[in-house]
Amino acid sequence: MAFVTLRDGESPEGLVSRFRSAVTRTGVLKQHKDRRFFRSKGEKARIAARRSARRRRRSRS
Repeated sequence: MAFVTLRDGESPEGLVSRFRSAVTRTGVLKQHKDRRFFRSKGEKARIAARRSARRRRRSRS
């Protein structure tokens, strides 16, 4: 979970901005989106293989 404390003289907009970046860094939103629907182990493996292949193709270029 991402926690952000209010700094002295910080505007509410700045606080929200820091919170958004903290949530992005920790990957909480991405994890939530991945867990919205059930995925079998086989499907997870196929997705991981596609991601890996894409990373390999990108690194070769």
